[in-house]
Amino acid sequence: MKQSQFKWEKKLLTDEQQTTVEEFKQQNLSPLMSHLLVNRGLTTIDEVNAFLNPSLEDCHDPFLMYDMEKAVTRIQEAVASGERMLIYGDYDADGVTSTTVLKEAIELIGGEVEYYLPDRFTDGYGPNLDVYKYFIEQGIQLIITVDNGVSGHEALAYAKEQGTDVIVTDHHELPDELPEAYAIIHPRHPLGDYPFKDLAGVGVAFKVATALLGELPMESLDLVAIGTIADLVSLTGENRALVSLGLKILNQSERVGLHALAEVGSIDLATADEETVGFGIGPRINAMGRLKNAMPAVELLSTFDDEEAMVIAKDIQETNSQRQQLVKKITKEALQMVEEMGEQPIYLLEKDDWHEGVLGIVASHIVRQTQRPTIIMTTASDGELLKGSGRSIADIDLFHVLSEVKEKFTSFGGHHMAAGLSFERDNLDEVRQSLSAIVDPLIDGGSKDSLDIETDISIEDVSVDVIEEMKKLAPFGTDNPSPIMMVSDVRAEGMKKIGADGNHLKGQLVQGSHQLDCIAFGKGAEIGEMTTGGLLDVVGKLSINEWNGFRKAQLMLEDYRVSGVQIFDMRGGKLDEFDSLAIHPIFVVFNKETKVDSLPQDKVYYIHELQDVDKLVGFKELVFVDCPYDLEVVSKLVSSCDIERLYLWLNITTEHYLSGIPTREQFGKVFKLLHAQGNLDVRYKLDDLSNYLQISKNHLIFIIKVFFDLGFVTIEDGLMSKVANPSAKALEESDVYQAYLHKIDMEKLFLYSNVADIRHWISQQEEDR
Repeated sequence: MKQSQFKWEKKLLTDEQQTTVEEFKQQNLSPLMSHLLVNRGLTTIDEVNAFLNPSLEDCHDPFLMYDMEKAVTRIQEAVASGERMLIYGDYDADGVTSTTVLKEAIELIGGEVEYYLPDRFTDGYGPNLDVYKYFIEQGIQLIITVDNGVSGHEALAYAKEQGTDVIVTDHHELPDELPEAYAIIHPRHPLGDYPFKDLAGVGVAFKVATALLGELPMESLDLVAIGTIADLVSLTGENRALVSLGLKILNQSERVGLHALAEVGSIDLATADEETVGFGIGPRINAMGRLKNAMPAVELLSTFDDEEAMVIAKDIQETNSQRQQLVKKITKEALQMVEEMGEQPIYLLEKDDWHEGVLGIVASHIVRQTQRPTIIMTTASDGELLKGSGRSIADIDLFHVLSEVKEKFTSFGGHHMAAGLSFERDNLDEVRQSLSAIVDPLIDGGSKDSLDIETDISIEDVSVDVIEEMKKLAPFGTDNPSPIMMVSDVRAEGMKKIGADGNHLKGQLVQGSHQLDCIAFGKGAEIGEMTTGGLLDVVGKLSINEWNGFRKAQLMLEDYRVSGVQIFDMRGGKLDEFDSLAIHPIFVVFNKETKVDSLPQDKVYYIHELQDVDKLVGFKELVFVDCPYDLEVVSKLVSSCDIERLYLWLNITTEHYLSGIPTREQFGKVFKLLHAQGNLDVRYKLDDLSNYLQISKNHLIFIIKVFFDLGFVTIEDGLMSKVANPSAKALEESDVYQAYLHKIDMEKLFLYSNVADIRHWISQQEEDR
């Protein structure tokens, strides 16, 4: 048995929702599609049509935003009077695209505008007082923030003192007190009533651009899609329309910078979708702000120079490769630390040379592996502080946990699932102990992140057409996730490792007479878990694999669990293989002659008789060190013990199955020689007899034991003599003969059968429980 990595939360429909499903089915929607639409909160066919066909009509009037008219008028005045303007952005993909969108809009109305993206390592996030001072001293008369600003009290107050207006456009959490700005454009402004509250920073910038231009700048929608997807905001309502339309613009984009980035990154813009942006374009743009300055990314998106675009694109591609290598290296080192530390309520991991720009990504990887909140830290530039990023699981509010010891931090901020912090290095042990004490009571023994499952599905119901219909629900993202399906009682067959490091798996899921291609990213090390012969329940996303003109349905596996006993085939393996599996089994020895010197003696259990089995009750991980020959003993063991994982090691000294049973001719040769000689020395002359008769020594010993068991011979002081006029008996009447045959059958099952056959035999014993 193997538990799932995540806590599976299956969405159950109410009676009212089930009625809605039936109504949708009457509108020529498939049962699966109807179910998925109801899961998304849709209750009428009109809502369904609007959801499946997002349009410009879903975009709200930008002047519904508080302060929009005031901000637009101020920008127009600045353009008209030739004032120097600065767009102050952010270093992530949302900030880069926001900056570009607003820059292009101001240029379209005849304005000249400079832009600045703060450096993550020297300026930090949001308005920086020193940067504001520099630009104001250089003559900047109007500053427009994008994707930041609502928390920039100090810098904005300084700008006001100097007579420089600041227009804030932002979408982040509003503070209790707003800064002193000329205007604040925010979808959640406390004095506003904008219909859609979840715009990304680039969405807010797009609304400002629309208001400035008096029409929707359609050519900017590709950037809106990139920034919105990359910032993981809700892909519902207006965002769904902006991203849907933006992806279509992206597919035919004329931006030379995007084409250059696509070329160096092997990205097909013509077929790009939300996954292409989320895993291909977004991370590359983000890499600049993580490792260096992000300003060249704005130049890439806005340039008309092919050569310049390619130079910047290659730099971005190289930076992203460095980011990937850093994440891989640091994650490996962090996981090693986790292994050395053992299980903890919360992990605080630090190393001086870890790169600050990727700490959050690494923390996410560790959380996924451990299902524990994790904070990854490194030494700050001043050498005195530890600076880090944390990620959490759904059941633990990381911001609340950190708030309970906020006096120990130099700085910290964040939300439920993520946080950033810094504190004095000397306080590390104290912080670790304090956080562990807070989190420990919150950790349930089975605490896991949740995985929402839309519905069950059978393999026979999966087809390319079904998946094509599901694609109408896209673009997928926050609040509109790509549907995760559950397929129960399948077998994993033909699984093989793929990828440069063998980190992934590819094979088939088989359910009855039907099969479905499956790919499992990051599960390469678990091939033994998935192929133990047991039935699996799997959850994942359906997709279409297109290769060489063929299109096949496949499941992108997210998680799985194995029901019943898992059987691991380690026959012929070495003891150190158990160490590499990080398991803690007990070792079961059935035969007295088996040598167990190399085994940890406190974990060795000798099972020779029925009553010995009682010693194993309660143990869930067993290793069969040698082959069990007593059918009654092993039957009781598997039927009465609650075994979850069984490792077949099965070392033996004599192989009865391969040796086979002696032929009747060989029995006859021994008997004839004994009849001719009268007696035979079977103590000192056994090797000579074996050579003379051309019968293996083991077979010769067996023949002698059978003759003695049947009363055909006597043996005294090593001398075997023929019994006069013995009772006529068949060889099969000998208990020794039958025991040998039984050993052959047991070795055939345990040593030479496949795992599925062994599992079937064990299942039969369990059914007889």
